[in-house]
Amino acid sequence: MTPSARLSASIKLLDKILAGEPAERSLTRWARASRYAGSKDRAAIRDIVFDCLRNKRSFSHLGGGMNGRAIVVAHQFQAKSNLNAIFTGEGFAPAVLTHAELEALENPPPAPDPVRLDFPDFLETELNASLGEEFDNILSAMQARAPVDLRVNTLKTTLAEAQNLLARDLIFTDILPELSNALRITQNPRKLNGSLAYRYGFVELQDLSSQTIASFTGVKPGMRVLDYCAGGGGKTLALAALMEQKGTLLAHDVNPARMKDLPERARRAGATIQVLPPNQVALTQKCDLVLVDAPCSGSGAWRRNPDSKWRLSGQALEKLTLLQDEILGLAKNFVKPGGKLAYATCSLFELENDQRVEHFLQENADWTQEKQIHLTPSTGGDGFFGSILIKLP
Repeated sequence: MTPSARLSASIKLLDKILAGEPAERSLTRWARASRYAGSKDRAAIRDIVFDCLRNKRSFSHLGGGMNGRAIVVAHQFQAKSNLNAIFTGEGFAPAVLTHAELEALENPPPAPDPVRLDFPDFLETELNASLGEEFDNILSAMQARAPVDLRVNTLKTTLAEAQNLLARDLIFTDILPELSNALRITQNPRKLNGSLAYRYGFVELQDLSSQTIASFTGVKPGMRVLDYCAGGGGKTLALAALMEQKGTLLAHDVNPARMKDLPERARRAGATIQVLPPNQVALTQKCDLVLVDAPCSGSGAWRRNPDSKWRLSGQALEKLTLLQDEILGLAKNFVKPGGKLAYATCSLFELENDQRVEHFLQENADWTQEKQIHLTPSTGGDGFFGSILIKLP
């Protein structure tokens, strides 16, 4: 496909997404129906669509309309592309730009914060309260693509060995000083799935902030640990590495389908993890540490899943806070006296973070907070929150 044809495909996909179809479903259906598109075409179109979704409101404002064409025109204008060479109307290229479209690009009107920084109007008060002086910096960072980070699996290899093995497959990385076993891919991230380092479990895809949360729990070898909302198991595997195969590591999720790949991932990583049945956490022995990586808005990961930003509603956010309270109320029962409950979300909102911890402590006088952490793109990764709660002896 030519660059112009890729833009035409992106415009059609964005129109479907703007009409209500989920982004991933639209992209999957398009790929299946477009056998002529090679892997590079699919990757390029995915990048365009996701760039446009991250900046949906600001690009729409700049392009002069809430539709696929206006948004893609603004995307290309911001990228300093030669618009006249791309929008030719020839073959599969988008139609030539009109005078009105060019005028809109050159003279956009002032934009309010939710448009300028690309977030839903109803979140303005919450984001201002949660982000404070970092409001502009963090939300501006959320308009760009997220970096691709790796966790080196110390159960199998060392940082230097993993970096060298990745380089053999032309995947080049930088060492991240924030953690001793974190790498950031600087070249050829799309080669990762086919690399020896990934296939043999020497590295795992995991954002720096997510890795930091695993370390922040204070997990140590020999502990008895429960990952109560394990999901795909990224943090479970990180905990396993930190435990050095010493102790007991249990994984649970109310939806077992989320954990379907965890046994194979654990085998590949050389980790021993006991996967528990859903809603059957009947533990005869309580745990030193229970991790609750709670369901949340995902606002800290908007760079990776921008479609979720526009699908979030005030009602959904309220339901999530109730669910978070419920899960904390259940998970506390598996912590032994003197043990720890680690609460985490990939959210930027105080409503899901500090306020949920405050609510928990108000309801549970026999618990106290040891420490907490707020992570944002300003600290190098996704937005995350973590709190360590201790059950008093």
